[in-house]
Amino acid sequence: MNLYYKDFGEYMLEVFPGIKVQKLSIDAGFTCPNRDGSIGQGGCIYCNNASFTPGYCSPFDSVEIQIEKGKAFFLRKYPEMKYLAYFQSYTNTFGRSASDLLDMYRKASEGEDVVGVIIGTRPDCLPDDLLDGLAEQNKHKPVILEIGAETSFDDTLRLINRNHTWAQVEDAVCRLHERSIRVGLHLIAGLPGESTDDVIETVRKSCALPIESIKMHQLQIVEGTPLLKKWKNGEIDITPFTLENYLELCVRIVDAVPRHICIERFLASSPPDMVVAPKWGLKNYQFTNLLMNRLIKQDSKPRLKI
Repeated sequence: MNLYYKDFGEYMLEVFPGIKVQKLSIDAGFTCPNRDGSIGQGGCIYCNNASFTPGYCSPFDSVEIQIEKGKAFFLRKYPEMKYLAYFQSYTNTFGRSASDLLDMYRKASEGEDVVGVIIGTRPDCLPDDLLDGLAEQNKHKPVILEIGAETSFDDTLRLINRNHTWAQVEDAVCRLHERSIRVGLHLIAGLPGESTDDVIETVRKSCALPIESIKMHQLQIVEGTPLLKKWKNGEIDITPFTLENYLELCVRIVDAVPRHICIERFLASSPPDMVVAPKWGLKNYQFTNLLMNRLIKQDSKPRLKI
């Protein structure tokens, strides 16, 4: 057990006792309301979906085929693994009827060795009829919602073209909690205009909500994004984290997150050829090892928080 914080493995063992699980990412052909003109154009200024979508995902393949390709990808390393169908790309509760969405999630969860579903979405794309249907599905196999919150500061949310508010995040989390649906928040450190103290404030506000997990990563400036263009043109002021500064921030994040809330990850790991800054050349496990060494050196006693 990780003595400093609850990691994703520990969290999954709570949900699936005695079972090792692996996420299988799915691109089901969605878009986002801040891309298609519903509430905005262009999407989040930092987003290039190709920077985090595995090669086995293609919206031209059915959900079922993508699941089978994902299983084949991981089977070589983990033959005894069970799987979570992870609807990852774009906003996976947007632009389709609740009945169509629920049917898609249900079929994905019925795949062989699939033990649950994770749905990535936005806080403003969760109508009550969909949540009621997810609550019913959750009685049979676990359903986890991953909400892109990014920050608790509305000025930043406008600047990065999210076009939702922190109040909508709070409302979505509470409506999911009322239905006993597990929920995690996705957060980004280093957004334009935000200090490390601002990041910690967002983490604390997040942890005050009835959530099960947070997923944190550093802002990456990647090819093919409006952020890169604005940064190069001097339209937006960003100082990318150094590795040392980000490690220091992550120590503070660990200290701010209560033990009952999982920290799924700290690092974004886009393909190196797409990353402009910061370029650290580290994989997730390598960064986690550096962080654990830092925690051990700075704290002689484990932080077994409750």
